[in-house]
Amino acid sequence: MSTSSTPHDLADQPTDAISSLRFSPSNNTLAVASWDRTISLYNRTPETPDSPFTFSGTRITCRAPILDICWGADDNTLYSVGLDYDVRTHDLQNPETEQSVLSTHEAASNKIAYSAQHDLVLSTSWDSTLHVHKPATGMFMRVPLPTKPFALSLTATRVVIAMAERTLWVYDLLSLATLVDQAGRTANGTGPNHDVTEIVPWQQRESSLKFMTRAVACMPDGQGFATSSIEGRVGVEFFDPGEQAKTYAFKCHRQTQTTTISSEPGPDGEAEQEEREVDIVYPVNALAFHPVHGTFATGGGDVVDAQTKRRVKQYPKLGASVAAMEFSGDGKFLAIGVSPGFEDGKEDEEIQEGQAKIVVRELGENEVKGRPAK
Repeated sequence: MSTSSTPHDLADQPTDAISSLRFSPSNNTLAVASWDRTISLYNRTPETPDSPFTFSGTRITCRAPILDICWGADDNTLYSVGLDYDVRTHDLQNPETEQSVLSTHEAASNKIAYSAQHDLVLSTSWDSTLHVHKPATGMFMRVPLPTKPFALSLTATRVVIAMAERTLWVYDLLSLATLVDQAGRTANGTGPNHDVTEIVPWQQRESSLKFMTRAVACMPDGQGFATSSIEGRVGVEFFDPGEQAKTYAFKCHRQTQTTTISSEPGPDGEAEQEEREVDIVYPVNALAFHPVHGTFATGGGDVVDAQTKRRVKQYPKLGASVAAMEFSGDGKFLAIGVSPGFEDGKEDEEIQEGQAKIVVRELGENEVKGRPAK
């Protein structure tokens, strides 16, 4: 294995849990969304190798905690969703004043993604809907989903939506783009003003994992996707029905601990005690594919070759749960959002200063390159 890169903790962090982070199309800006209702922008600074990204001075304040963000066609356009139900666009040339609403869900909107190939913005919500927007025309359409969505990811031609009850639906993006023109409406209500209920997904699947999905990420070559669950497992699936035999899943993010087990008291009133090793299982909250090598990282520290099923890299622990992660488009950086999770029963405790942080790794040329099959 190659030598591990050095992690850099960015300065001027948000004050609450990190919900999402995304590199801009040019890879020169990192946007970070937080539960403190802000989007923070960090600029690439090659002249300071000890801190490859530094705070730009721009921190956009929104009406409610932000759950996800994505970039648009360029470094001046950012989209966000959150607890205020709105799908918002932000003009970063005027970040403090230029916010507009593309559409409004009937519950919190949790995921958003942008398709550069079709100029579409897609958002999901806990109201069990998918909204498909065309920013160029201001039109959008509402697509009902069978159950609550948890995760969203795109290829150049498809969108994968992971939902409750282990449901996975895949839509064709060209079909969605065509239907927005036919049946869409604007955020202020002009247009046909009716929902599109007859859209048939390109594929309907059941997840290969047995428990609730936390994240989904599509392969850079568009051949398939990876999903992760609350039960410390990751599954890899392929779109082509002929490739289904290649589907697999593996365990990860588990820690073996020794614990003392007490038996029921015997006739003498004494309970026997026995030490056993047990697995502590953590949810996998984030997945990210490397855009060049096609390997993928799981939310904690493992980097896996999806084709050969081999672990390429294992990074050291970061001190708290990984809530979000992404490789830059040029493959040179891995950004990780670290926040205390709810896995230890302390969800009512406030996050203390320094517990939520952004870590950026500047990767070596072959650091996360795939490995041949054994």
